[in-house]
Amino acid sequence: MSALALHPDAQDLLFRQARTANTFTTEPVTEDQIRAIYDLVKYAPTAYNQSPLRIVVIRTDEARERLLQHMAEGNRPKTAAAPLVAILAADNEFHQELPTLLPHFPQAKDLLFADRPVREESALLNATLQAAYFILGVRAAGLAAGPMTGFDFPGVRKEFLDDDHTPLMVVNIGRPGANPWFPRGPRLAFDQVVTTL
Repeated sequence: MSALALHPDAQDLLFRQARTANTFTTEPVTEDQIRAIYDLVKYAPTAYNQSPLRIVVIRTDEARERLLQHMAEGNRPKTAAAPLVAILAADNEFHQELPTLLPHFPQAKDLLFADRPVREESALLNATLQAAYFILGVRAAGLAAGPMTGFDFPGVRKEFLDDDHTPLMVVNIGRPGANPWFPRGPRLAFDQVVTTL
């Protein structure tokens, strides 16, 4: 009996064979696919169910040109060619939604998250966790993700967000194209990472 409940094909799709794509086909990523991805991602665990991840989907040529101005030079061609691009950000005003998201403890909005520095720290940690789920959601849709942090963070914030949102990463999304993968890098072994006490 396997130690994992997930079917081996799904293990491969989400983990073993999944790679960061550097080239993509021209096949579009549909609105239905993005909605289906989010319908998985929204179940990521976050402290107090705060759900601070916000996603800006870049579909138009005009928006993409604006984004390309802020990408690192080596990332521009990949972002220009990807069928769809998403900017993932942390909402530092997530506490405004807590009365809805945490109905049994609505006062958490003011008791725990009244101070902006506390919110920013919590939003960064929890939105990053949700961003990892977003990458898995893209893979679950049979697509490849190309997450990148090589961009001008203040520039992207000013261009697409506001002072209440902190950009985390830009993710290229689509079906892998020709020669999409760099050689897979080594990984640490279990005994190098896990300590049992």
